[in-house]
Amino acid sequence: MILTVTLNTALDITYRVRSLRPHTSHRVSEVAERPGGKGVNVARVLAALGHEVTVTGFAGGPTGAVLRKALAGVPGPVDALVPISAATRRTIAVVDELTGDTTQLNEPGPHITPGEWGAFLDRYEELLGGASAVALCGSLPPGVPVGAYANLVRTARSAGVPVLLDTSGEPLRRGVAARPDLIKPNADELAELTGSHEPLRATQDARRRGAHAVVASLGANGLLAVTPEGRWHAAPPAPELGNPTGAGDSAVAGLLSGLLDQLPWPDRLARAVALSAATVRSPTAGDFDLAAYEKLLTRVSVAAA
Repeated sequence: MILTVTLNTALDITYRVRSLRPHTSHRVSEVAERPGGKGVNVARVLAALGHEVTVTGFAGGPTGAVLRKALAGVPGPVDALVPISAATRRTIAVVDELTGDTTQLNEPGPHITPGEWGAFLDRYEELLGGASAVALCGSLPPGVPVGAYANLVRTARSAGVPVLLDTSGEPLRRGVAARPDLIKPNADELAELTGSHEPLRATQDARRRGAHAVVASLGANGLLAVTPEGRWHAAPPAPELGNPTGAGDSAVAGLLSGLLDQLPWPDRLARAVALSAATVRSPTAGDFDLAAYEKLLTRVSVAAA
């Protein structure tokens, strides 16, 4: 079982409009709702690839109830979310059908009480007992200690469970120092962590700070990996137009899937890039186009960096 942790879950709402223009009214042509938050997106992709997945984190209020009902309504991830008194946040993605651009609006997360945080830690340790890998994903909601991910990384390592960390800012800086097996920052998060805007130098620096391996997301330019086995750059055959929401989460799912399937690094990276590009092609946040994924998988280029 793969365990994904989403401390700041969300109900993802996607609006599609013909053309997004400021200071005007818009007629929405389509609305879609999905359980969201980075780790939930990762879990959904892993489940679609045939892996057994459990999601944990927090959910509360009317929005949390909708999120949990949606999780229960489709085959896939097992719901091990911890209930809280405050309401789960929503994220709004507005897709401009004319340009393909997406505007994202993220609500603040709910406040987590000390008792709720303690209940989560107990659930996390329990779930680690049956986990083959764990992904720690996304931002921290108010009330959760800034060093939370560092603590969760150390707990996973003590249990002998490989751990992937995908977050940003101070939680990433502290989490890296706890020596996760893999981190997956994007270019901006990597620059904030290391102070360098040169991708290879920044990726190498991030690994020196404690991560066993670093895979940096370069947007349309694919992934850059620095690992004990070598360095690679993986790229899609061409930039993809569409909704990028969840594309990085699909890359995380590809990396975890490749780890469990014991693929060599170039094949893991090809899977991650193909899934990410196929997610951009999907009209709904956090889903991926299976036919596009299978076609792209054979066309991703992977070269030594």
